[in-house]
Amino acid sequence: MTTVYCAHSSTLPQKELPARPEAIAFPPQQTALIVVDMQNAYATEGGYLDLAGFDVSATQPVIAKIQQAVSAARAAGIQIIWFQNGWDSDYVEAGDGGSPNFHKSNALKTMRKHPELQGTLLAKGSWDYALVDALVPQAGDIVLPKPRYSGFFNTPLDSMLRSRGIRHLIFTGIATNVCVESTLRDGFFLEYFGVVLEDATYQAGPAFAQQAAIFNIETFFGWVSTVDTFCETLKN
Repeated sequence: MTTVYCAHSSTLPQKELPARPEAIAFPPQQTALIVVDMQNAYATEGGYLDLAGFDVSATQPVIAKIQQAVSAARAAGIQIIWFQNGWDSDYVEAGDGGSPNFHKSNALKTMRKHPELQGTLLAKGSWDYALVDALVPQAGDIVLPKPRYSGFFNTPLDSMLRSRGIRHLIFTGIATNVCVESTLRDGFFLEYFGVVLEDATYQAGPAFAQQAAIFNIETFFGWVSTVDTFCETLKN
């Protein structure tokens, strides 16, 4: 079986993770587990996605898998990074009519359609913006706001990772084909090695969207594995 080994980390102890399209070796000291946007907005009934007409009924198994991955990663000394997508309560950070985000964000479109929701969806400090109750950051974790889909856009993520010598990113979260994939893609162009734990991601939409995102990632931009495989790898 072919395994990708990374020259930059060859002097550090490696873990070999079975993955598609091939296994990939990573040193825990140079790895971060990224939890993308596991907020009430995206994962809880009554949150923005639910109000916008998307199905969030199947998020609980994903939350449980993320808990499992976070616990194993923390025990192995892997940096945990939590993303929260959203904007200030006046939505200045979301952009005005001159921004594509203004026109494409389903949260902003929902609030324009239902003005009574203005200031409640993905606004910092709101219930909608908060992480789900079952996922709680701990001391030493990084909690990072982001104003767009990609966690690299207009955030200090790249600097935070490089200052810690991190080059390997393990992805979990919502949504597989939007915020997860766009962050992994941007990481690819910045020379980060990205792995998605597919059973710890969620796509609120048709099944083919999840399948297409996973296909793109494993074919062009990174690697795909599972939570159980990741946890077993860290034990060995």
